[in-house]
Amino acid sequence: MNQLVTALQNVTPASFKKNGDWAWVLVVALPLGLFVLSKDQAFETILFAVNGFVEILPFLALAVGAVAYVKASGGETVIGRVFSGNLAVVIFLAAAFGALSPFCSCGVIPLIAALLAVGVPLAAVMAFWLSSPLMDPSMFLLTTSLLGAQFAIAKTVAAISVGILGGTGIYLVQRFGLFENPLRIVPASTCGASSLTSGDNVNWQFWQATERREAFKNEAISNFIFLAKWLTLAFMLENLMLTYVPADLIANLVGGSGIMPIIISAIVAVPAYLNGFAALPLVGGLIEQGMNPAAGMAFLVGGGISCIPAAVAVFALVKKPVFFSYLTIAIMGAILSGIGYAGFLKFIA
Repeated sequence: MNQLVTALQNVTPASFKKNGDWAWVLVVALPLGLFVLSKDQAFETILFAVNGFVEILPFLALAVGAVAYVKASGGETVIGRVFSGNLAVVIFLAAAFGALSPFCSCGVIPLIAALLAVGVPLAAVMAFWLSSPLMDPSMFLLTTSLLGAQFAIAKTVAAISVGILGGTGIYLVQRFGLFENPLRIVPASTCGASSLTSGDNVNWQFWQATERREAFKNEAISNFIFLAKWLTLAFMLENLMLTYVPADLIANLVGGSGIMPIIISAIVAVPAYLNGFAALPLVGGLIEQGMNPAAGMAFLVGGGISCIPAAVAVFALVKKPVFFSYLTIAIMGAILSGIGYAGFLKFIA
C-alpha cells in the first residue's frame, strides 16, 4: 500500500501535463489580438469573461476548498480500500468513487498506472478510470452553476453508468483470457507492490498538523490557478462563439431531436474537447445557440474521457487492445448517456 499511497499523494493535474501554461498564453493573446481587429469586441470579451468568472466564484471557492481538504487530510488514500473484495461490487464502488475523486482525464493517468502496477484488476480500474474524469465535487458544483442542478445530477449518473458499463465489459472479455498484463511499462515508483491494504494516513482534522496546513494552502492555490486560467479562457471562447458562430449552424449540426446530433457530438468531442472545466461554459453557450441538451451531454461525456491529451497519455501507458477498448467504451458510453438524457427530458416534459 505504501507505493500506492505515494502515487496517490503525488497525483495533481500538473503531474502528468505541464500545467497547461499555453492556456495563459491564449488568455493574454486573445484580447490583444482582438484589440487589433476590434477594440469594442476586445472590451466585450474581457467584460464577458470577468462577469462569468465573478458569477461562478462562490462555487469555485467551495470546490477548490473541498479538493484541498481531501488532499491535505489524506482522504485520497481511502481510494485503495475500494479496490478489494467481490469484483462485481468493486466495479460499482469504483465507478461511484471515481465520480467523487478530484482527478481530470490526464491527472488520473498516474493513479491508473499505480493501481494496475500493484495488481488491481483491470475491470475495477477501468470503472474508476472512465467515471473519474467525468465528475468530481468541483465539476458538480461548476456544472450546477453553469448548466443547472438537473444537468449536473444527470451527468453524475452518466459518469457512474459509463464506469459500470466499461468495468463490466472488461470483466466479461477478460473471462476469455484477454487483456493480460495491460501496461506497456510498469512505473518505477510502484514496482514491487503486490497487494492493497488499508492505510492509516488519513487525518480529517488536518489543521492540527503544520505540514498538512501547508499542503492545504498549496493545493488550494494550485487548483484555483489551474481552474481560473481554463475558465477564463472558456468564457472568452464562449463570447467569441456567441458573437461569430451563427446559431442556425449549431442548430442544424447538433440541434433537433433524434440520435444523429448525439452521435455527432460524441465523435466531435474527441478532437474538440479542451478541458473539463473549460467545456462547461462552451456547452452552455452552444445550448443557448440551439444545441440539443442531450447532444451536450454526449459531448461532455465523450470528450471528458477521450479528448486528445488524455488519449495520447493512455496510448503511452497501456497496450493497444486496452487503448482501443477504452476509446470504444468512451464513445459508446457518451452516445448512450446522450440517449438516456434525451429519454429523461422527454419523460419529464
